Amino acid sequence: MRSGPRRVLARAGRASIAALMREAVVGVGMKPARFLATLGATVIGIGSLVVAAGVGQTAAVQVASRFDSVAATHVEVSAAKSEGADGKDHAVAALPTDGVDRVVRLAGVEAAVQVGDVDLAGERVTAVDLDDPEAAPTTGPLVSAAVGDLLEATGGTIVTGRMFDAGHRDRADRVAVLGADAADALGITDVASAPAVFLGHIPYTVIGIVDGLAVQTTLESSVIIPDTAARRDFGYSAPRILEIATAPGASSLVARQAPIALAPSAPESFDATTPAENTSLSGGVRNDLGAAFLVIGGITLLAGGAGIMGITLLSVAQRSSEIGLRRALGARRSDIAAQFLVESGLVGVIGGISGAALGVMAVVVVSALSGWAPVLDPVVVIGAVLAGATLGLVSGAYPAVRASRIEPAEALRAD
Repeated sequence: MRSGPRRVLARAGRASIAALMREAVVGVGMKPARFLATLGATVIGIGSLVVAAGVGQTAAVQVASRFDSVAATHVEVSAAKSEGADGKDHAVAALPTDGVDRVVRLAGVEAAVQVGDVDLAGERVTAVDLDDPEAAPTTGPLVSAAVGDLLEATGGTIVTGRMFDAGHRDRADRVAVLGADAADALGITDVASAPAVFLGHIPYTVIGIVDGLAVQTTLESSVIIPDTAARRDFGYSAPRILEIATAPGASSLVARQAPIALAPSAPESFDATTPAENTSLSGGVRNDLGAAFLVIGGITLLAGGAGIMGITLLSVAQRSSEIGLRRALGARRSDIAAQFLVESGLVGVIGGISGAALGVMAVVVVSALSGWAPVLDPVVVIGAVLAGATLGLVSGAYPAVRASRIEPAEALRAD
């Protein structure tokens, strides 16, 4: 017979809490390799949960700060709409062609651009002026017309080349700037050789590629041309939206003043909004991010629980003779079940603490590499430790029941 805590338990018949804890510690330490395998499953599951929650919270804060930054420095102006006789909404006015000149005089306005959609009347946008009757019909990138300081007003940057300027607009030059996605679709990566895109059959020289727009991100999938060229070649009529970049905190004031500057006698003809009014969108994005990361963490946690259960079942099979001997010496079924539950719970607590610590470290590292400020609710860390203990107990419940059902005679005969 073995000495130490096992003999005490066996002799006692009913295990005391202190003896049960000693027995669990001995049982866990009997097979270091098995202990490490079980611990590893718990650490991975809990660590993944903490990382998922931490990265989700950090990303959500970044999204919120992004929305706040845009809200504080941008205003969008569009024509007001009213329901017509056909039951559909129609614009009650059109943005004036000199709208940019009118609003840049307002206090707090740093830049403005007017953007509109260009109708090619069914023609395609291609990088080669070639009609292939066997080719599948495609429309290619969108085409937009712009006037004003597009880069400053939208927060975009030039990847290569340059933006068209007032001279191009005055001459109605056939030049184009591609959004990054449109450039990829057309296979244009450099403008040094002055490549051309064909809007229908009309060639436009590509002079730049733009990316990283904070607002009007659909322009990244568009071919952008001067409004004067669009008016001459395609009958372009009026811009769709006026985008205004303001000094920080001036967006609300500019939103009130811009309609008056555009139409002093009928300012109600235009709606001026700030991205701050899209708080539901910001909240939705944050909630979706958090939910997605938690789902990933939950799946990993379940996988860790399955690992603990499998290894604990293997432990029960390997220790059947020990269980049979203890039952023969008077240990009750509940004592056997309690021992295995305490063992799996102990592994869960150790794994929870270790996994939470590693998870916090991972969140800090990921945030540092991304240039973010790490955010993690302390409740998540405390909850992770409790989740580890719960995971161990739940995962060990079935193996504990299996162990308690082992009959002494069968176990000793099999040994």
